[in-house]
Amino acid sequence: MSTLPDGRTDGFEECFVRITEINVTPRYEDKLKAFVNITFDEVFVIRGLKVILGNRGLFVCMPSRKLEDGTHKDIAHPICNEFRSRIEEQVLQAYDRLVSAGNGVELHGA
Repeated sequence: MSTLPDGRTDGFEECFVRITEINVTPRYEDKLKAFVNITFDEVFVIRGLKVILGNRGLFVCMPSRKLEDGTHKDIAHPICNEFRSRIEEQVLQAYDRLVSAGNGVELHGA
């Protein structure tokens, strides 16, 4: 467990950060469906999230960089699972709205 700034050591179960903006840029590739930028509390942005089509459907990847050994390491990522789930849910909803609006984006591969 981590110690929070206020001295609590109960982890990060309470995620108070609000997602205030999601920008989705569609891609027309088999697996990469979109790049996403997400803003928190109108003061902090993370660029380079990805919507990926995997074997079990769509999922969201955090921005990462490729290491010398060929593996990838996240640059930014949520600490608590509840917040990760909230990000994925809201990003996929924004992507689905874009697809539903008929902007030429295919939801399931080419």
